Amino acid sequence: MPPEGSPERWPWLQRLRRSEAVATDPWLEALEQGTLPAASDLVAVLVEKLDGAGSARLLRWWLTLPPSSEPAVMGQRRELLDLIGRRRDPACAALLRAAVAERPDPALLPLIGHQRDRLDFGLLEQQARQAGPSPWRRAALEGLAVGLSVWPQAALQQLLQELCTDLDAPLASQAVDLLARLPNARRGLELVLDRPLDPGAEARARRRLAALPRCSLLLVVHGRAGGVIPEELQALARELEQRRRAPVRLQTLSGNPAQPETAPGPGQPQRPLTLVPLLLLPGNHVRHDIPTIAAAWRQRGPLRRLPFLGAWPSWQGALADELAALAQQAASHGLGAPPLLLHHPLEAGVADRYLAHLERCCAATCQAAPYTAADLEDLALAIRGAALPLALAANRLTESLPTELGAPLLQRRRFRTLLLDQLGALP
Repeated sequence: MPPEGSPERWPWLQRLRRSEAVATDPWLEALEQGTLPAASDLVAVLVEKLDGAGSARLLRWWLTLPPSSEPAVMGQRRELLDLIGRRRDPACAALLRAAVAERPDPALLPLIGHQRDRLDFGLLEQQARQAGPSPWRRAALEGLAVGLSVWPQAALQQLLQELCTDLDAPLASQAVDLLARLPNARRGLELVLDRPLDPGAEARARRRLAALPRCSLLLVVHGRAGGVIPEELQALARELEQRRRAPVRLQTLSGNPAQPETAPGPGQPQRPLTLVPLLLLPGNHVRHDIPTIAAAWRQRGPLRRLPFLGAWPSWQGALADELAALAQQAASHGLGAPPLLLHHPLEAGVADRYLAHLERCCAATCQAAPYTAADLEDLALAIRGAALPLALAANRLTESLPTELGAPLLQRRRFRTLLLDQLGALP
């Protein structure tokens, strides 16, 4: 082999790389005995020829090199380690773990992350979080960045949010960059920005947050006769658009669900869209119309579809809290009848099971409200306690009830705040 610096060395190494059958044992033995200089260009060719056992042997050789304080020697060894340690193999991973436990070398931690073994998360998390030299902690964070896709996401996000507030400013900025790469990056960055941060890390987090595009929202609502959208729904969409800085569309269930009027035409680009059915009960609209609407929009671009609003646990919890408050208020006036949840008539089947679940969640009785004006008046007179109409916006039911009972849910602070917070936080 031509010596280093020779013009013939590079062509010679290229021929070696292209050779299909190369006996690697003599090369490894020469490196181990010190009879062959460990040049990075030669090692780069050899690592391509090694199997798992050969890679572990080469890594073991590097780990047994005597310590050196000379900057040139240390730099060369780091370069060699970067070439040798990138082989993903159980034997190499075991050698790296053992070496980390025996010798504090930060160059080993990114290579452990490169092994992409989920079990190594605890080791890297511990090294990144514990008090110690900054280079060691930053190397652990680099290891987490290398194997980002395999770590448990909830634990990783919690760790990164903590490190974003670290007193080590470069480490905090590194954690911000890594947090911005996670699937739910926007929510994580928003939570971090609510805490005291190093000025540099804060500016970095704001830049990362501003660069993350939000999906457009498509809110599917009942509407009223003639396709009229109640004002409270329009106001909700306007405020959401301001909060999210992304389009928020409203689509009513009147008309042809297969031809959404507000959709872009064929061939026109569309931002990723999140469809949110603002419907409270699993009736025909939820089971039939929503899939049709989703299919029509999906033909125009990427679509994420959420469950209907009435299925959200947070929404059911808000219903229970509101009914409890109303029941307490009714009891103070001597009205102790069980609270009612008033809903429009539904077909038997799925709806019955849902209503039974809702009664258990809210400690209330679900009662169908008839459509005719005379019956609605009779219902209003018959109510002798707390009652809540399952209507998001004004409709015939809410307008027939007394003012103190008939306010639609979106006109009540608890429900409007919940929707603004939950929809505003969507990616």
